[in-house]
Amino acid sequence: MKIISWNVNGLRAVIKKDFVEYFNSENADIFCIQETKLQPDQIDLTLDGYHMYYHSGEKKGYSSTAVYTKVKPISISYDFKDEIHPLEGRVMTLEFENFYLVNAYVPNSQEGLKRLLYREEFEDSMLKHLKGLSKPVVYCGDLNVAHNEIDLKNPKTNRNNAGFSDKERSLFTRLLENGFKDTFRELYPDTIKYSWFSYRFSARTKNIGWRIDYFIVSDDIIEKVIDSKIYNEILGSDHCPISLEIKID
Repeated sequence: MKIISWNVNGLRAVIKKDFVEYFNSENADIFCIQETKLQPDQIDLTLDGYHMYYHSGEKKGYSSTAVYTKVKPISISYDFKDEIHPLEGRVMTLEFENFYLVNAYVPNSQEGLKRLLYREEFEDSMLKHLKGLSKPVVYCGDLNVAHNEIDLKNPKTNRNNAGFSDKERSLFTRLLENGFKDTFRELYPDTIKYSWFSYRFSARTKNIGWRIDYFIVSDDIIEKVIDSKIYNEILGSDHCPISLEIKID
C-alpha cells in the first residue's frame, strides 16, 4: 500500500500548479491533504477511482483536511470525542479492515508560543485518541514540530520558537514512548532532509528547511514499513509531499 501526505497550503491554489498531474502520477492508494483552506462546495475536483472526504473548519479559507482513498473506509470520524477543540477541520480518522488512518493538521503554537497551551491540550487529546484505536495506526500529516536538531537547518537560533520549543519536542518524544515510531527516522537515522521551506530568502533553493511532516505508525506494524520518503522536487506548496509504503492492505 502507498499513502501520500501533503500540506498543500491551499488546495485551490495548488490545483492551478499541476496538482492533478502529480496526483495521477503517484497513483497512491490513499492521499491525505492538510490545509485545504476550503469548504467542499468551493471546489470542482473529480479524481476517478477515489472516494473523496473533506473536513472543513468553520472559518472559511483556514486550516481543514481531506482524504482521497481507493478503498472505501469502514467508518470515518472527525476530531476528538472530548469536544474541547475549536472546529478547525484538523483531524480525520478512517477505519479500514486492518488499520486506522489518522490524517492531521496539528495547530501551530504561533509567534511567541501564544497558542502553546492549546497545542498541549490538542496533543493530549491526540495521544488519547491514538491509543484508544482498536487496530494498528498510521498517523500522518503536518505535525508542526521538528523533533530533534537534525530535523531543521538552524536549531540553535530556533530554540524555543514555534515548532521547536522544548515542550513541543517533549510531547513528540512522549508520543514515540507510547508505542509509536517515526518511520522516516527509523529507516534513515542520520539523513538530513526537510519537508517545509519558508517562501522567504530562497530557503528552498538554499535547503534551509524543517522536517515537520511525518508518517507515524504503531509499534506493531513498523516491520511492515517498506519505505518512507520526502519529495523535495515537488513544488506547489511551502511543504513537500511525503509518502509511506507499507504491507498492510
